[in-house]
Amino acid sequence: MVKMSAYSLASDSMTAVRSAYQASLELATAKGVDRSLGIQAMAQALSNSFDDILEANTLDLEASREMAVPEIAIEWLKLTPERLQTTIDILQRIGELSDPIRRVLNSSHQLDRAQTYSQLMPLGTIALIYEAFPDLGAIAAGLCLKTGNSLILRGGSEASNSNAVIVQALKTALEDTGLPLGSVELLPTEQGSSIQDLVTQDKYINLVIPYGRPSLIQQVMQQATAPVLRSAMGNCYLYWSASGSLDMTRWAILDSHASEPDPVNAIEKVLIDRNQKPSCLSMLWNSLKEKGFELRGDAELVDSFPDLLVLATEAEWSQSYLHKIVAFKLVDDLEEGIAWINQYSSRHADCLVTESYQESRQFALGIDSASLYINSSPRFCRNPKRGDAIFLGMSNQKGLRRGAIGLETFTTLKQIVQGNAEF
Repeated sequence: MVKMSAYSLASDSMTAVRSAYQASLELATAKGVDRSLGIQAMAQALSNSFDDILEANTLDLEASREMAVPEIAIEWLKLTPERLQTTIDILQRIGELSDPIRRVLNSSHQLDRAQTYSQLMPLGTIALIYEAFPDLGAIAAGLCLKTGNSLILRGGSEASNSNAVIVQALKTALEDTGLPLGSVELLPTEQGSSIQDLVTQDKYINLVIPYGRPSLIQQVMQQATAPVLRSAMGNCYLYWSASGSLDMTRWAILDSHASEPDPVNAIEKVLIDRNQKPSCLSMLWNSLKEKGFELRGDAELVDSFPDLLVLATEAEWSQSYLHKIVAFKLVDDLEEGIAWINQYSSRHADCLVTESYQESRQFALGIDSASLYINSSPRFCRNPKRGDAIFLGMSNQKGLRRGAIGLETFTTLKQIVQGNAEF
């Protein structure tokens, strides 16, 4: 791939990128209390602009329906008052968390005549490339400001009005609290700057996070010269052991799809131990159909239950549905199930329902995914009630932060060696 010049971006967009880069240098030395006050001011600014944001979102929804935007993107785009209030609450909570930056950590080694330690430090400038999800830009802004990073937002055209009003509110908060305005920059799609133009600005951008459908993720991964943290959504597997509870299996599937607006960890594929009772299968499928699910299966299951299942194609086992669709497949044992999941799942959240401790250990050790759930729902929650964690999404990528994308994802380690002046 030929590396593009920094001047490939439109002049206004290039100014915004440089502004974000300069802001990152200032934020790296800003006091934690000032950054926290900035985030709390962001929450208040969104609250002050509540009606304006919802009105802008209505315009986006009307335009998207006229342009025949896919229904799933419209669901991601739709801001309800409850969803916007949740975003405000998340920002308020981020502002109240302890400062993660410059936290001292033990070093993995020590040198003679010196003390070695590490500190958590900001990454620098983060670019979020996302489709729909206007609230995600505000949440990302809170996470970035808390960790001393600046943020460049590149949303989709379907959310242009919503994104503009939200970012204007965020910038008002930055101005009111004396933080650099470049801490949050929006690149409007109408300026003509492509995704490739942005993700090749590795001189200024330290991390790119794409969020949306698999096609967007793949595009960014192929074009970027800056580091990319790949987010993941859908195509999570559940293995239903012969000893596993029907009620637990049904609950895990239903609950995993209940997170709104983006059921990131939704179970879309289920592997069934061949020794599971056929009566249990029928009860599960009828229950799911009553909840509005579309059900698919492998050839063997479709032959046995033609009234309940539609044949799944070979390609579907490795693809996300991102709808209320679940496909089922018979396997001989857990070993075969583990091999199948490792080959076909999206590898960010996979599940096991069993009463066997031995199977739970085999599953935990054998599955190569970021998060594993045993007799538990994998439901994704952006704002968990317990602990300090607030999550942007999930990543299945090795080499960078794997699993939930939270505050630590936006930090890096700096190692410091303090000598004792002896030589």
